[in-house]
Amino acid sequence: MFRMKCLIFFAALFINFLATAEAVRTNLLFILTDNHGAWTLGCYGNKEIRTPNIDKIAAEGTLFTRAYCNNSVCSPSRATFLTGLLPSQHGVHTYIPEAAQIGPKAYDVIKEFRTLPKILSESGYTCGLSGKWHLGDNLNPQETFSYWFTKKGGHTTTFYNDDMIWQGKLYKEPKYTTDAITDHAIDFLEQNQKKPFFLYLAYNGPYGLGKVVNEEHQNRHTEYYRDKPMDSFPREKTSPWLKANRFAMNNVKSMRSYAAAVSGVDDGVGRVMEKLKELGLDKNTLVVFSADQGLNAGHGGYWGMGDHSRPVNTQEATVRIPLIFRQPGEIAAAKTSDLMVENHDFLPTVLDYLGLKEKTPTSPPLPGNSFADVLHGRTVKWDNVIYHEFGNARMIRTPKWKLTLRHPYGPDELYDMEADPGEKENLIHAEGHAPMRNSLKKQLNAFFAKYADPKYNIWKDGISKGTDILKENE
Repeated sequence: MFRMKCLIFFAALFINFLATAEAVRTNLLFILTDNHGAWTLGCYGNKEIRTPNIDKIAAEGTLFTRAYCNNSVCSPSRATFLTGLLPSQHGVHTYIPEAAQIGPKAYDVIKEFRTLPKILSESGYTCGLSGKWHLGDNLNPQETFSYWFTKKGGHTTTFYNDDMIWQGKLYKEPKYTTDAITDHAIDFLEQNQKKPFFLYLAYNGPYGLGKVVNEEHQNRHTEYYRDKPMDSFPREKTSPWLKANRFAMNNVKSMRSYAAAVSGVDDGVGRVMEKLKELGLDKNTLVVFSADQGLNAGHGGYWGMGDHSRPVNTQEATVRIPLIFRQPGEIAAAKTSDLMVENHDFLPTVLDYLGLKEKTPTSPPLPGNSFADVLHGRTVKWDNVIYHEFGNARMIRTPKWKLTLRHPYGPDELYDMEADPGEKENLIHAEGHAPMRNSLKKQLNAFFAKYADPKYNIWKDGISKGTDILKENE
């Protein structure tokens, strides 16, 4: 009898231990914005655009000063965040066509891979999406997400009466889209506060492209910016390469519209962070803030991302993204890291941080690495080399140099980013820089030779799941 009582006692202790371990598992809130340059945020030095809530996340966490996307368009970049793979591995090189997003031929373009939500779901997390998906079959929940509020498509043509999806049905959302996405994020948190969760809060703002950047946002910031000079937006001569959004160049109305959209997203972030605190989830939730790509808003004579010019571009303002990690008591506050990181480092870092390093996918081999030690205040060995691909362009970026090659006929570019951060003087044919050009080219080609899947290597006649933008409207 005594032995039986001991067994029951220790069994109860073990069950209680498991329940406690489940309760204290770190949650993940991943906030991803759309077409959002790091340069727009106060925590990255902007003194004109109001972003107090995002700035507070930075003040309470660790900010990466040199973070990059490995593709400057929505679908490929989002696929990379969730898979840890390059476009030439997951096959999404550009934004995906409408047929893949909704309708009888719609399909999830990353279904074949081990993704972050799949891994977290298998590890006991409830996964929810509120916001932009843009990775296919939008009408139906994908990748183990049980909460699914999203857009019909990927492009943003309006922030009012937008086509949204909720509970498997299309409808017109009467609210400001940014507010609707925030409301659903809060709803998810309230429903899942007592169990480990992964909330993918994917705003479609601030966006800043096409007709929406020529319209006023009906939020509280529009009036504030109405008389502001918008000096944080460069005034430069329009590049002859610029293909779209030419109307926005040096247009203060567009600048104010984009600023209001940025501040509107910041309001939403503030509401979600306040709800975390209200529910007692603040200290047990890893919050990551980032963007799918940046935005040139006058920088270098461009307005838009890489696909808004011909040839497609790799301008610094469009490939640089914000990246901030926060968890009180676990991640150092008010710290910055100068490591050159990119979005394919996100998945291995998050899994490592959450204690799930052993679940990091190994096939296809990940090109990125975990910098979780940095978040814990430790140093890591790091190469500080960035690789980027979009359309027929591939780029390698080191602290000093940037080389962009365009397959197969160029034009190619080489810049000394320390002496020429504005990328004004192309040194590609400068005789004295031939050794550096050749060295970078060799390194770039070796990287893609190692990681690119022949099936999706479009430099080697591979296929793409995305739209062939180089054949559109030419």
